[in-house]
Amino acid sequence: MHSLPSLRQFSLCSVAFAAMAIWTPSQAAETSDESATALSEVVVTAEKRETNLQKTPIAITAMSGEQLETRRIQSLADLVTGGVPGLRVTPFASRPFSLILNIRGVGVMIDTNQPARDPGVGVYVDGVYLGRPQGLNAGLMDVQGFEVLKGPQGTLFGRNTEGGALNIITRKPSGVGRLEVIAGLGNFGSYRTEVHLDFPEYNDIRLKLDGALAGRDGIVDNPLAGASAFGENERRGLRGQVEWRPSDAFTALYAYDASRDASSNLFSYNVSKGSNRLAPITPTLPSRVKTSPVGIPLQPSIGTQSGHALTLTWDMLPELTLKSISSYRELYQDQFSNSISGSVFTPNGPFARYSLALFDQEQYSQEIQAIGETDRLQYVVGALAYHEEVGDMAQTYNSMQFNVDGTAVSLTPAGPNIKPIAIDLPILFPTAGVDRASRATTDSYGVYGQATYTPAWLDDRLHVTAGLRWTQDAKEGVLTVVNNALPVDAFGKSRVLGFEESWSRIDPMINISFDASPDVMIYGKWSTGYKSGGANSRSLSYQAFDPEEIEMYEVGLKSEFLDRRLRINIAAYWGTYKDFQVDFTAPYYSYDANGNLITGSSTTRTTTDTINAPGDGEVRGFEADVFAVPLEGLTLSASYAYSDVSIPATLNPFPTFVTGVGMVLATVPTRIYQQFTPEHAFTGSVDYARPFQDFTLRVHLDGTWDSGSYATDRDPSPVLAAIKSQDGMVFNGRISLADIELSSSVNVTVSIWSRNLLDAEYLYARNISATNGVTGAFNEPRTFGFEARVRY
Repeated sequence: MHSLPSLRQFSLCSVAFAAMAIWTPSQAAETSDESATALSEVVVTAEKRETNLQKTPIAITAMSGEQLETRRIQSLADLVTGGVPGLRVTPFASRPFSLILNIRGVGVMIDTNQPARDPGVGVYVDGVYLGRPQGLNAGLMDVQGFEVLKGPQGTLFGRNTEGGALNIITRKPSGVGRLEVIAGLGNFGSYRTEVHLDFPEYNDIRLKLDGALAGRDGIVDNPLAGASAFGENERRGLRGQVEWRPSDAFTALYAYDASRDASSNLFSYNVSKGSNRLAPITPTLPSRVKTSPVGIPLQPSIGTQSGHALTLTWDMLPELTLKSISSYRELYQDQFSNSISGSVFTPNGPFARYSLALFDQEQYSQEIQAIGETDRLQYVVGALAYHEEVGDMAQTYNSMQFNVDGTAVSLTPAGPNIKPIAIDLPILFPTAGVDRASRATTDSYGVYGQATYTPAWLDDRLHVTAGLRWTQDAKEGVLTVVNNALPVDAFGKSRVLGFEESWSRIDPMINISFDASPDVMIYGKWSTGYKSGGANSRSLSYQAFDPEEIEMYEVGLKSEFLDRRLRINIAAYWGTYKDFQVDFTAPYYSYDANGNLITGSSTTRTTTDTINAPGDGEVRGFEADVFAVPLEGLTLSASYAYSDVSIPATLNPFPTFVTGVGMVLATVPTRIYQQFTPEHAFTGSVDYARPFQDFTLRVHLDGTWDSGSYATDRDPSPVLAAIKSQDGMVFNGRISLADIELSSSVNVTVSIWSRNLLDAEYLYARNISATNGVTGAFNEPRTFGFEARVRY
């Protein structure tokens, strides 16, 4: 059963409320003006400076911290079922602590446990690039703005932004004494506590502290005593910021953050049967279940990360600002992922593959920017240096065993009883072999510049922007273990394999915009971007592959009408995908002393290589955002995205063994699908605010829908086509009594909320094979709860 919130959880909420009693603020928190009957101005930082969204000729979706809170988006993992058309967020293999991102169907990196591979969507927090997908589900603490920059951002943001970038801006110290406390409880034993403390300025120093603790029980119970439920989590986070302002022209901001996430993997389903025999105790499950039919070993996967950042800003002249962003970050993520999905029954046979892995990373970066303007020219120039070191290891074993007729199961606590090979990372299970281990190092340097010129003619309505970035990437790595032994090179020698490669490139951008009227702008843009090259740590050869790149054209319209009551932004794009990175399995065969193939010796475990697909792919799409204020206090929004990505069919370069024939090369190219890219996606919302004498009533409802997407990038066989996930629509809601004044300096907001309000059920990830049938993962069931926010 799903437990009610524990005494410990109630105590945490109580402690948070008690903290209010020790703070005497100097000023009440600001409240918004509910009498406004027009859309508010949206400020973004996509061009390394603050600009009006409607005057920025880039396709951007921007949400404020208040909008994230209203939608209960507490981490990027909350965007799995949509929220921003064009942006897709998917857990890697049902592991919520490692997220797959893409924008417009570009930038997908499926296997996130790869030290020498990179994602194609850049994630930035306060100007600092986060190099790994692990840890992206960490809680978003006191966010001021969340920006989705769509399309290649290779000029200003550089490497690994072929799909676009996520730009997250947190609230900075204000120098005004303020305290905000949030506490809440919900179903599935969920709880949330946050404290945000802003100290009064003292001797030109401002200080801000943020802390958060949130968690829940699992959404599918695990019958095995002592094992974790599926989908449980606990998140902790802390951030401190100190800002020194010795003058109006100079600020030095130091920030430290640390977080810990403990999450168990989501439950995976056998939805329908294939040719494999299923045991009675592990049947097909065509809909959500509350309890797994079999209890299996499972424990939380622990992820920790921390970082330091120092941002120096000097207004050297009224027209010129110099900025330095220095950072150092560390990340650790282990993985304990288990599932009964795809279990094949044989009498007394093993099943429930327990996948254990460990991933560690450290990075440091330094960026220098010069941001300036003259009467007719705005410009930014900069340089970036980035260094990263990453290591990984993995073990697997079957953790359970059927009885003779599949009506009962037992644990296999000793695993395969194999002594693991020695490596430089901790061993997670003492009697299972190490499937793979590797390390990689990256050094990247870039220099960039971008300028916007507004000529005097045409009444200052024409704006021409041009940018250029030079990047040098250097990577090297070592593959130390393959299937619990040293790798074997092409000459049959057992040794550590290594690669060392570097790539240089230039990413240009041209953008021409025209103000057709004070409230209507049209623009055209050409830009490029790339995802860096590397090597596949699941391979036998550890050979390097080249960067993947894209060239994209975009035209758009940004407009406002009816005294800013109506806002319509649209964009259409098309482009060319080059050197797409494709994975192929290279089966490994064992031979006897006479060179004869040993029957049944083929394995595809840790035998995946990556190549660059020949030819060009195509990307095209359309996006529309509409916002309206038809009545005072009522705001409507709707967003739609159409995405179409085609990748050239590619020949498998690796031979396979055919009985009676020998080793045979493929002659028919493999059709490649872009994964997790729905052709159609839609989001809509309704927000209503009604002021009363002592409080404001706020009502929010949003809905998301998409047409389904592929979870695999190819057909499982020549006679069986891949299938997409089910289309599904999810509604989320929130009702608040806001800004209830308890005194002149204290106000309270109380809310009830629900995600997946109507308890919609659909498979957001779905695969099919002749042997396993249909397997997949369902979206989360309805969640709901109560929250209170107190501001001093």
